[in-house]
Amino acid sequence: MIKSFLEALQTQRWDDHRFYHHSRINQTLHFISASSFLCAYVMLFFYPVAAALIGWLVAMTTRQTGHFFFEPKGYDHVNGVTHEYKEEIKVGYNLQRKIVLIAIWALSPLLLFADPTLLGVFKPAAGVADIVHQVAKMWLVLGASGLLFRTVQLFFIKDVQTGLVWMTKILTDPFHDLKLYHKAPFALMRGELIDPGLHTQRS
Repeated sequence: MIKSFLEALQTQRWDDHRFYHHSRINQTLHFISASSFLCAYVMLFFYPVAAALIGWLVAMTTRQTGHFFFEPKGYDHVNGVTHEYKEEIKVGYNLQRKIVLIAIWALSPLLLFADPTLLGVFKPAAGVADIVHQVAKMWLVLGASGLLFRTVQLFFIKDVQTGLVWMTKILTDPFHDLKLYHKAPFALMRGELIDPGLHTQRS
């Protein structure tokens, strides 16, 4: 059982790397994102509001910027598949699902303008600091909800193990990405825009 779980985790990590991390810019942004997420993990124990702000404004922004703007979208000659195929088999949030999640994140603060109490959850904000804290709390809930929603969804469209493996992968990605992409900034400074060793690596 444990062996099967770990093998599935390794497969999901490898597929994510080889399909979605060709660009050295994307890898570098993932290194920055991973560092930021680890800071957010620590802050969760002391200042959850700050953790949410770091996680969404820094870690998620850098991470998704790499995917949307710098990762090649054409035919993947390294893996012999189309971009459309990769999007179809993506276990977690593919680009289309990410757009939905990011749109919810970006628009969620507007709920406080429609109802300053958010159906009685908050007291009306007394100033900007209160609004920032309320938005951060909403984002914290959104992050947890997005993770749980896709995990449970995978229980039904795939199987329970796939969902649990994906959740484990997402939660441990910052540690894994830090190890995997710490050399990417140096490669980028040498002018290397695409990772030349994807076909020989196994993360």
